Amino acid sequence: MTTEQFAARHIGPDADAERRMLDVVGYDSIDELMDAAIPEVIRWHGALDLPEPASEHDALAELRDIAGRNTVAVSMIGLGYHGTHTPAVIRRNVLENPAWYTAYTPYQPEISQGRLEALLNFQTMVTDLTGLATANASMLDEATAAAEAMTLARRASKSRSSVYVVDADALPQTIAVIASRAQPLGIEVRVVDLDADELPGEFFGLHLQYPGASGAVRDHTPLVGAAHAAGALVTVAADLLALTLLRAPGEIGADIAAGTTQRFGVPMGFGGPHAGYLAVRAGLERMLPGRLVGVSRDAAGNPAYRLALQTREQHIRREKATSNICTAQVLLAVMAGMYAVYHGPDGLRAIARRTRAMAARLAAGLRAGGVGVADVAFFDTVLVTVPGRAAQVVADAQRRGVNLRLVDADRVGVSCDETTTPAHLAAVWAAFGVPAFDGDVAVDPAWPAGLARTSAFLTHPVFGAHRSETAMLRYLRRLADFDYALDRGMIPLGSCTMKLNATTEMEPVSWAEFAHVHPFAPASQTAGYRELIAQLEGWLAEVTGYDAVSVQPNAGSQGELAGLLAIRAYHADRGEAHRDVCLIPSSAHGTNAASAVMAGMRVVVVGCDDDGNVDLVDLDTKIDKHRDALAAIMVTYPSTHGVYETGIAQLCARVHDAGGQVYVDGANLNALVGFAKPGRFGADVSHLNLHKTFCIPHGGGGPGVGPVAVRAHLAPFLPGDPCGDGGDGRPVISAARHGSAGILPIPWAYLRMMGAAGLARATGVAVLAANYVAARLREHFPVLYAGNKGLVAHECILDLRPVTKATGVTVDDVAKRLIDYGFHAPTMSFPVAGTLMVEPTESEDLAELDRFCAAMIAIRAEIDAVASGRWPAGDNPLANAPHTAAMVSADEWPHPYPRSVGGYPAGVDRAGKYWPPVRRVDGAYGDRNLVCSCPAPEAFED
Repeated sequence: MTTEQFAARHIGPDADAERRMLDVVGYDSIDELMDAAIPEVIRWHGALDLPEPASEHDALAELRDIAGRNTVAVSMIGLGYHGTHTPAVIRRNVLENPAWYTAYTPYQPEISQGRLEALLNFQTMVTDLTGLATANASMLDEATAAAEAMTLARRASKSRSSVYVVDADALPQTIAVIASRAQPLGIEVRVVDLDADELPGEFFGLHLQYPGASGAVRDHTPLVGAAHAAGALVTVAADLLALTLLRAPGEIGADIAAGTTQRFGVPMGFGGPHAGYLAVRAGLERMLPGRLVGVSRDAAGNPAYRLALQTREQHIRREKATSNICTAQVLLAVMAGMYAVYHGPDGLRAIARRTRAMAARLAAGLRAGGVGVADVAFFDTVLVTVPGRAAQVVADAQRRGVNLRLVDADRVGVSCDETTTPAHLAAVWAAFGVPAFDGDVAVDPAWPAGLARTSAFLTHPVFGAHRSETAMLRYLRRLADFDYALDRGMIPLGSCTMKLNATTEMEPVSWAEFAHVHPFAPASQTAGYRELIAQLEGWLAEVTGYDAVSVQPNAGSQGELAGLLAIRAYHADRGEAHRDVCLIPSSAHGTNAASAVMAGMRVVVVGCDDDGNVDLVDLDTKIDKHRDALAAIMVTYPSTHGVYETGIAQLCARVHDAGGQVYVDGANLNALVGFAKPGRFGADVSHLNLHKTFCIPHGGGGPGVGPVAVRAHLAPFLPGDPCGDGGDGRPVISAARHGSAGILPIPWAYLRMMGAAGLARATGVAVLAANYVAARLREHFPVLYAGNKGLVAHECILDLRPVTKATGVTVDDVAKRLIDYGFHAPTMSFPVAGTLMVEPTESEDLAELDRFCAAMIAIRAEIDAVASGRWPAGDNPLANAPHTAAMVSADEWPHPYPRSVGGYPAGVDRAGKYWPPVRRVDGAYGDRNLVCSCPAPEAFED
């Protein structure tokens, strides 16, 4: 295999197809096309300083060598990260299965029923274990979930206090993230030792850890009562495995529960990705951030799943946003939910009891050897006192292959988990200098009065129906078959690049040397990870033209927040903390405004002109009005309208002249790599979506990585260490220093195999593909915006508003009809209502591009049939789309068009036809009748 072959495999069109596409667009070469499309003022004509591209075999060999520099030790550190056994049937058929990892966020519910059911299982698991009414469909990690719980409490509390109380026994990384989120919002965080100190007189929220970071299990009932008496809301950060044995937070009156589901079968991955969770009591569900899966019905009246209350996707609310969870951790939530399906309630209890028994035996052996163990109730973590010897004990344990937690000079924390064995306990006893223990210990020692769980959980049949591997395998296959993912065909979504996630890039994620490393493991054991991260950050800096990069943000939304907090800290460091206005074009991603609000900034919207570009006259007006308070402008480039705006350099210069910073949203970097560098054309900071441009798959709505890249003057304000001493004052964005490090081998491999020339060609072909689609469809659907010489960037917006006005056929009708033709719909009604935004990417070959264009042209003909009166407006293939197999095979067919037109539109491969499992879903019905946990099986009976 030659080094050039991977780029040829990644990029769909070959040389002949490229020539044919260029003929349609009207250019002789991709370079000529890019010279015409990209303004010369930002055009970069150099060659990226990257290693020569490696073959797939050689790249994997290099990664094997890097992975070999990590040490996979027995981890007994705890602190929210634990060893776990991923059932092989879940690892192979979910984590490593493109039917799951290449799926998009389930905004099109008819073709997402499988992952929606899996997420409903996850939500049911969380609500059952926490004893609360409603859980969302995952958060980014425990620390960010806790921070969202804090802001939710502030919105819901009747207290006027700005004080938020945090248990001193909370996870240190959680405290750090809460403090970082609180500061720009004017919230005062008070960390209180709740065993020794009183609660303050006034506060709006209380965060408790259950069990505590020390391992202690406390009865929080009195504290919950006291907080409620003060008008405050209570969040309990709970370990879900412990909750199989411990009383649920909802049973002691908690308002919110937050945490992680990592130990439910998801590898530690040096910090992520893992699915956080957030659950609330009844009455708070409409304030719940993030995504929420609910049950509704389809056009035939049958139960169907969909995202409920979608306006809670806070980025849609722009400057009125109260949160910004644009990315969840869907793939990992599916794994955690399936872990519960696989084990069921009895299996989870057995794992928890064994884990607790190991900790009890560990403690008994230490006590028998004369070592001091904290005299408190505990679940899996033992706090051991060895005056002056803690570091020595930890070092001795490391030599024996076991990592312990150094609490301070006198104390060591030891956590047991599902993977703990008697040999591990023997190594720990030896490290403490005590003999092996062979005495009797109660297998299930008694909890203090009132702490033992007595309520049932996971009672729904789904958690008991798949005990055999045969049944589990078939259940996973059944759900995957319900869905449309990138392994089936094109997902032409504008704004969310859906391109090849090559198997070679994905394979290393499962390697033990990457998967089974604790984020707080000693530096001596993580040399491979640190080398990989340093190389990746360096390559990303080269690609973007910036000076420094941090991969800590574990979603694009978090990268935005990190960049804005860096700007905020930069102004404060210069004595200009009063600068708090963030200019945002009206065309921008809604996440931009939401992030600005979370960063404590005031949003001022800048208008766009008739061509969709930022209105530079309005920009000057807004700058003049807010000059002394101007902090930044956030602008997406190419624009959200899919255009290379010619005024970008002027925009940057005008904001800089007024003392502001320029934030270029890197969501559309797939149209720039190798041809322009934001750090060179005037931007100060960008976030990059590694789950878009750099091939981390979407996973049904996460995982993602959103690194923040900055010029040198902002580098001192990049995210800090969540478990550092906090002395540098840098904000903390995620629970782990390097965020979702476990999936960073994917973009590393992509960059390593593509090389400079491959990356530039990928960009050129992506732009060519978008212009090819625009050229073929322009006479059928107007292309709303274009730049120089009528060219678009990597995406184009098709305007359906004239069609809707003339015929009543809506953008929803076209989107659903595309399902019948075997396509996922493009992005609907964003950034302009009544439009479709199409991004073909560089990975789709010419045959697939032509298949999509043919489908859109055929749909236009169907619209014309409605317009001419041949088909009635309310009963035609578009209004009734999508068509299920049950619908077209029913005994009765009352529609004025043939069954074959509904089920087998022209050009569809009958042998490979995708059939959606449900008809069009009624979202409004589900919002009026909110059901967000698994319904009884009887609900699905005819």
